[in-house]
Amino acid sequence: MELTSDVLVNALLALGAAALVTTLWIWPRLARQRPLPVLGRIGLLTVVQVSILAVLALSVNNSFGFYTSWDDLLNPGGAKLALTSNENHKGGTPVSDQLVQPTNEGGMESAPNLPKGAPEEVGKIESVRVNGKETGFSDQMFVYLPPEYFDPKFALVRFPVLVALAGYPGTTLNLLKELPLVQSAAELQHSGKMPPTVLVLARPAVVPARDTECVDVPGGPRTETWFVKDVPEALHSAYRLGRSAGSWGLFGYSTGGSCAMRLSMRFPNVYGSAAGLHGDFAVRQDQYTGGDLFNGDKALAQQHDLNWRLQNLPAPPLNLLVVSTRKESDYPQTVQFVDQATQVAAANPQFKVESLYLDDGGHNFDSWTKELPASLEWLGSHLG
Repeated sequence: MELTSDVLVNALLALGAAALVTTLWIWPRLARQRPLPVLGRIGLLTVVQVSILAVLALSVNNSFGFYTSWDDLLNPGGAKLALTSNENHKGGTPVSDQLVQPTNEGGMESAPNLPKGAPEEVGKIESVRVNGKETGFSDQMFVYLPPEYFDPKFALVRFPVLVALAGYPGTTLNLLKELPLVQSAAELQHSGKMPPTVLVLARPAVVPARDTECVDVPGGPRTETWFVKDVPEALHSAYRLGRSAGSWGLFGYSTGGSCAMRLSMRFPNVYGSAAGLHGDFAVRQDQYTGGDLFNGDKALAQQHDLNWRLQNLPAPPLNLLVVSTRKESDYPQTVQFVDQATQVAAANPQFKVESLYLDDGGHNFDSWTKELPASLEWLGSHLG
């Protein structure tokens, strides 16, 4: 039974309810102060309290996505490479060299309104574990393969790929359950407003207990390396994906939006397009990041500050979409960044920036869902 499964939560709820009813019914019979009745009362109270605490812990975990599987919980540093092949992968590669393995992790069965039907008609969503050679990280992701991927006429075609990043704290499953990412992309692709595209759904925090903001922490987790080297290398080994940066895009909301903009600005040779929804332009320092992620290195912090990069470094060859609402608390900072980026883009044709603002809305899934179709259509127009 998976850690994120609703069945597990319901089973523990039932156990707790049964233990509570049993306690109320049998408690008068255990009123005597002899050893066995006392042990009976302690046992009943323990079962009730443990059940309630377990349900609360699982509910919090499922809401914020700290751990996506039992292995994730019990082995928080990331599993070592333990690889098998996948029926939809390119094939012909020895198992020891595979970097993507199929898995049942993630609770995909609880996500509503996912495309149902034959892969060649509606595409297919795979739950996979991606493993990194460089960082040693291993994390569960979802991969959506469009119907064309299974069409013999496209057997030699390499598809554009969009890596979508959830927020923090949050689970990759939020991109299926809370945000209709696959459904929206499938509809846009079916209508011709977006090319057939492989979607990769991930979370920004490979080390769940800490928000690393998709940077390489000195002496700590190398999350940036994971996303710009390990993830593309692993996916290339498993799927028919485009080789150029123009074929790769990033999408994200909240912390995922910050990561999408930062990774693409720093590595436009890997990700040629990005759409950041309600993201930050400098790396946060708070209780979730554990304080300063750069250990006091101001020069390194500047390299990750997007405003500083615009002012001090050559404009990157990149297509960038910045999305927010006019009611967001950091709306003035967003406008300031977009204005500055627009000025830079005017003198550097290889750098293009556009913006999208909702008149109303906050930092929540309701806003991100409204912004999603236009963001995906924009990305589709820039993915080669």
